[in-house]
Amino acid sequence: MKHLSERVDKVRRQEHKQLQSEGDDRLKGTKYDWLKNRDKFDADSWREFQALKATNLKTSRVWAIKQQALPLWDYRSDAWARKDFAKWYYWATHSRPQPMIDKAKMRKRRLDNLLTYAKHQITNAVSEGLNTKSQWIKSTARGFRNFDNFTTAIYFHCGKLDLEPGH
Repeated sequence: MKHLSERVDKVRRQEHKQLQSEGDDRLKGTKYDWLKNRDKFDADSWREFQALKATNLKTSRVWAIKQQALPLWDYRSDAWARKDFAKWYYWATHSRPQPMIDKAKMRKRRLDNLLTYAKHQITNAVSEGLNTKSQWIKSTARGFRNFDNFTTAIYFHCGKLDLEPGH
């Protein structure tokens, strides 16, 4: 979704520049409206955004394509997810803004990985976090004399040990 949001913003910037040259400031100050989720709007802001996205803007079309990609994460059936993705992919690749077409093709190349996440809801975030902490330990110590000392430091900082006396 991060990639799709980046493409929405890219199209918005391009279109804003074009509209400004024609004296149209409709997209001025709307960057974060296009990037945030529906539940982050208050009622008045949502009505204003609805009116803006109802206009014939490329940004509106790309935003709608991004929104249609969201249900993929809710599927538990591989077959249904693939069917939904195929419809989404057709729409995304037949829209005109090239940045969205590029990201749709990227998602198709990675579809198996996306569906694995949709099915299992598991990421490598925990291992990435541990790796980040290990790198912090290594840089804070300015190196270790041997690998055993480095391993001990990782266990000490990541092991969540209770060091209170008397336990």
